[in-house]
This record gives sequence, structure tokens and C-alpha cells, in this order.
Amino acid sequence: GTDEHGLKIQQAAAAAGTSPAELCERISGLFRRALSQAGVSYTDFTRTSEPRHQRAVRHFWGVLKDAGMLYKGAYEGWYCTAEESFLPENQLGESKDSQGRPCRVSLETGHQVHWTKEENYMFRLSAFRDPLQNWLRDNPRAIFPAPFYQCTLRWLDEDLPDLSVSRERSRLQWGIPVPGDPTQTIYVWVDALVNYLSVVGYPESHGTWWPGVQHVVGKDILKFHALYWPALLLAAGLEPPERILVHSHWTVRGQKMSKSLGNVVDPSVCVGQYGVDGFRYFLLRQGVPERDCDYYDEKVVKLVNSELADALGGLLNRATAPSINPSNTYPRFSESCFPKKLGSREGKGTGRACAEDYELVAAVASLPAQVDSYFQSFQIYKALECIAQCVRQTNGFFQRHKPWKLDRRDAVEQLWLDTILHTTLECLRVYGTLLQPVVPHTADKLLSRLAVGPGERNLSDLMFLARYDGKPCPFEGRQLGPDTGILFHRLGKLETMKKRKQAQVPDKQL
Repeated sequence: GTDEHGLKIQQAAAAAGTSPAELCERISGLFRRALSQAGVSYTDFTRTSEPRHQRAVRHFWGVLKDAGMLYKGAYEGWYCTAEESFLPENQLGESKDSQGRPCRVSLETGHQVHWTKEENYMFRLSAFRDPLQNWLRDNPRAIFPAPFYQCTLRWLDEDLPDLSVSRERSRLQWGIPVPGDPTQTIYVWVDALVNYLSVVGYPESHGTWWPGVQHVVGKDILKFHALYWPALLLAAGLEPPERILVHSHWTVRGQKMSKSLGNVVDPSVCVGQYGVDGFRYFLLRQGVPERDCDYYDEKVVKLVNSELADALGGLLNRATAPSINPSNTYPRFSESCFPKKLGSREGKGTGRACAEDYELVAAVASLPAQVDSYFQSFQIYKALECIAQCVRQTNGFFQRHKPWKLDRRDAVEQLWLDTILHTTLECLRVYGTLLQPVVPHTADKLLSRLAVGPGERNLSDLMFLARYDGKPCPFEGRQLGPDTGILFHRLGKLETMKKRKQAQVPDKQL
């Protein structure tokens, strides 16, 4: 959704010669389009200018007021309009404005600040140091990753002054008026944070979700989510969210993205350049939440080509090639060729699997639980690293046994060939299932080629290599799906530049 109120929106609309409402309508549409282009699905797209949200904010304010948590007082300090917050002296530096005059700026963002003095409503934030410390010490994983949890604890060791939670309406009209006081506008961050409640039905039906919710936020707005928001919730008689998951930023060739440097990455261009799945895969594979990560085109091309086009796509093509699998079926698995115990012999067959093959089976068998655990702990990059490692092992398995050299006229050789293919397809089925949240189109293409139906793609009933454990395999003997061609086309420089030009869009706000 979009957080739409505040002084910077009001000023941006004035500079564009339009109204704040019209500006927000257009910009929220750009965000909707960006989400659609990136293949991001959602159950609700919320806007803080909506009536349901404004009603929730007014109710929340009333609860704070009735609890004696608000009072009116004079406030002055350095205010950053771009960040919509007051900044203390230790977060400020010296600079020069566009006309060369000395000015104060935020050390973190470089945005200019202005000395502001006015009468506002204040929230008794200082009363919540102990409750916040208790909450965090009782819930050591409430803020994750750990460096951000420790950062929040350090903030609580410093002064925690009361928080200004309104602005004079004569200066800020684009926002929700303070109930009962039309001279004041509710502070944009209080307004925005309540959106987490309004979207789940506050004040009537939020209990179905709250407090079992998880917020995903950027590290630059951690203080608002880890200090102010939990304190506001506690003051309103509500529990803090279950978890606050924090991510870092992307740099470009080691530098922070900046309009002045001209190194801002446009996601619409990237989607056209690498495809939706390619771009998603790179961001989730390389994005490490606890530290900033570096972005550049060559890095994306190298990773996507290596892991999606070559390793995964190449494996699927080889395992389903007509020359190796002329019947285009999910072949049978032979327990005699691949007995559960290394070196055992069963019936007339001979076990042909080696130690590395057993290592592969063990790795893929444990992969779903491992991936699920990493996803639950917001370490998606680790989940994808594990999948990529197993894909490499499976390619090694296929190359090691060279099924294209086996003689189909020999019954024993045919059994081993079918077992190699069955094992490889089973590995691919697991990878396709686990990759669905990351590369939905590629995963669908892979699973469709393996004739895995829509009702057979769930993590909960994902059983790998059932015949290895003596159980029936529902896929064995099944006709494979139609040949869908190359799973993921390799990215090349000429193709990349052509796609980049085709994807250029006029709306740079994306």
C-alpha cells in the first residue's frame, strides 16, 4: 500500500501544480503497476487516505487520549521534511544548500533540516522505556536480524524524550485532523503506523490477526517501528507485533543510490532486462538482510545465467531430452539399482549407486525442511543457496553416470537408466516446488513439464523419492507434460541492452 499524508507530499503536490489527492492517486497507481510487473501478489492494497484508515486513526487517537497518554506542549527542534521527523544534534552535520548557503543536514540521508518551533500534542514516550526493554528481553527474536535487535536495545539505554505527535494545521493541511482540535494535524508517522491495524479491521475485527503479525521494514525506519510503534501500541492497550523483520539497502557499485549521482535502479527496466523471475531471483538470492548488498548489471547476468539458465534449465533439458527419454514418461525407479543401503544387492540386480549418490539423496530429502526453516527466519538467501547447491549436486550425479552412454537393449542397463532419470526428475520436482515463491513462472514451467498437477505442488505433502523408501510413487509411469522449450533463456549483452531500451518508461518515480 501507500503512506500518503505528510508535509513532503503536500509540498511535492504544490511543486507539481496539482492537489495532494491527485498526486497520491497517480503515485499509488505507479506502485500498483510496479507490484504487478514484479509478480507480487497481495490480499489488500491499502492507502492511508482511505476512509477506513482515517476512522481507525481517529479511534486510536481517542484511546491514547482517554488513557492520559497525550498532552499539549511547546516543541522545538531540527525537523527533516523528507524523513518527516525531528532529529537530535548528534544526527546532524554541516553542508551547503543549492544556493551555496550554510545549512544543517541529516548525517544519514543528507536531507536538509529546518529549525521548527510550535505547539503540538506530545505522547508520553518516556514512560515506556522499562516496558519496551522488558518486551525485548522477553522476546529476543522480536526484532530480526540480531544486529538490529541490539541496536534497539542501545537506543533504550539513551534518553527517550516524549514524542511530538501532531503538527500545526496552518502548516500541514494534508493529513488527518486531531479529533476535537481542528488546529492540529496528526503526525504522519502515527497516522502511517496505525495502518498495520486498520488493514486487519481495527477497531472491531483486528483480534483475528493481532498481535500475531510480522512487519517487514527497511533499516532506515527501524526506530519508528521498534520504539515508537510498540510504545504506542502498549499505551493503547495492545501487544506489540510478533516480529519486526528488518532489511538493509542496495548500493550500486559500492555507492548509495542517489538521483544526483544518476545511479538509481529502475525496477521496471530491470524486469524488462532480466525478466520477472530473473530479477526476483537475483534480489532474493543476493539480498542479505543484515548488511547492504551491492548491485550491478554484470553481477545479475552472471548469477542468473549460471543458476537458472545453465544449472537448473540445463538439467531439465538433459533429463527430458527425447534421445535419453524417448517415451517422454516419468520412468520407474529400481530399488535393485539404487538400494537403500550402499553396497547391498537385491534380486538379480546390482546396486550401481555410489557414495556421492547417497549424499545427494540425503541432501535433497532434507532440503524442504531446511528451506522452510530459512523462509520462516527471513533468510531467503540461505534457502536459495541450499537449493543451488543441490542443483549442482544433481548435475554432478547426471554427469557422473552418463545415461546417454547406457545401452537400452540391455535390460539391466535400461533399469539403471530409468533409475537415473527417475532420481533426477524427483530432484527437479523438489526444486520446482520450493522455488515457487521466488520464481513463480519458471517453477510453473518446470513442474508442468514434469506433469506435476496444481494440487501436487504443496510443501506439506512434498515426498521425495518415495520408491527409495519402499513406498509407491504417484508420478512413476506418468506421461510427462508437453515440451515447454528452454526453461530460462540465457541473458546476453545484446539481448540485455535491447530489453533495457524496450522497457524504458516515462514514470521515473518507479
